[in-house]
Parts: sequence; structure tokens; C-alpha cells
Amino acid sequence: MEWRDEGLVIGVRRHGESSAVVEAMTRGHGRHLGLVRGGRSARIGATLQPGNTLGLVWRARLDEHLGAFAVEPLRLRAGRLMGSGLALAGLSWLGALARLLPERDPHEAVYETLTLIADRLDDAALAAPLVARFETQILAECGFRLDLGRCAATGVAENLAYVSPKSGRAVSLEAGAPWRDRLLPLPAFLRDNARIEQRPGADDIADAFRMTGFFLLRDLFAARGEPLPDSRRAFLAAAAKAASL
Repeated sequence: MEWRDEGLVIGVRRHGESSAVVEAMTRGHGRHLGLVRGGRSARIGATLQPGNTLGLVWRARLDEHLGAFAVEPLRLRAGRLMGSGLALAGLSWLGALARLLPERDPHEAVYETLTLIADRLDDAALAAPLVARFETQILAECGFRLDLGRCAATGVAENLAYVSPKSGRAVSLEAGAPWRDRLLPLPAFLRDNARIEQRPGADDIADAFRMTGFFLLRDLFAARGEPLPDSRRAFLAAAAKAASL
């Protein structure tokens, strides 16, 4: 069996004396692993770093086998990203989020978003809001989409200020006022149709991760008997530090 695709490296581990197992989020074949023979050599090893986009040819005798990757460098970001603590922490957390998706289950939109974020992970103004948006995308891909376009109580699309922790639906400022202490804040940049170039302030970013963290823990991690990963805490700490510089 054989297929060709492109993929963003999200993980790599040693295999035997000289090889490596590469984990990539591919455009058409989802999160996929493959053996790269000679992957621990200096020549190939630099290509296999998380954050790089590779051309991949996967071959295996049977579909359920691990298979082997032949790799070609397409976009090598890792050298630049390694100079940023924020980017390194971000790559670790993005990989953990991608692993919430079933292996080999195609999610082309996730691949596109990961590629966009990887290009900007060392930008202190953009990394955190992009990752917060990606957290909502992962929730949706896993079947827990948040409805952030209209008020759950009135149906209006204006002045959305809260999210119901029960339903994951937006609530307007007016409708939510009597219950604001029980609702989660909804920062403007996470509303449906918000512009990607919108750069929120520190308070909005903190509110965003508080909200997404609630649903990630309740709907995805706690269901597996796990807490929110340390990689998320490390990314949030790195983002706060970068914002203060």
C-alpha cells in the first residue's frame, strides 16, 4: 500500500539504533505515524523536528501496519521556532491537542489551521489567540462544538458577552446579566466570524483560555480520566511571559 501527502510534524521518537518514528498531522490522512529509516542521522534528523512541514510517501504491506515514511522537506520552521520558548511550548501543546483526534481520521481543516499557527508561533501577539481558537476547533472536531454566534436566550447576534457552561452556547450581555456569576466570559475574538487579525488584550486572552479550558477538561480530558496536560500550563505561562516583555 502507498500514499503521498504533506504533513506537519507534531512528534518524533527514537526507534532502534538509527531510525525514528515520526508523527505528523497530514492534509488528507489525518494524524499518522510512520518509521523513517536513518531518521536519527544528523542529515535527516534536523528535517524531522516538530513544526516542519514534510512531503510524505507512506508505504506498508497492510493498511493496519505502522509503515514507513519517505520524507522530503517542504517548509522547515523548526530552526527558527527553537529560538522561542513560546513556540516550543506551543508545539508541545498543539501536538497534545491533535492527539485528541483518532489516528488516521482525516481532518483537513485541522491540518490547515495547524500550518497557519506554526508559521506564527513565535509571534507573541498572535500565538495565544490563535491557539485559543484552535482549542475551540478541536472541541468541534471531537463533537463538542461551541455555539458562539447567537444568544441562546434571545437569538440576537449582538453584544454576546458570556457562554453557558451547561450548553456551550453564547449569551448576550443583557440576557446574561442576572446570571453573570454563573456564566463564562466570552471574549470578542472568539465569537463566530471574528477577524483572525484581531489582536485581543491580556484580559481577553485570559478569559478565552479560562473558557476553553473548562470545556476541554469537562468534555475531553476528564472523560478519559485525565487532567488538563502540563503542556497547556507551560504554554500559558510562556504566553504570559512573552506578553509582559
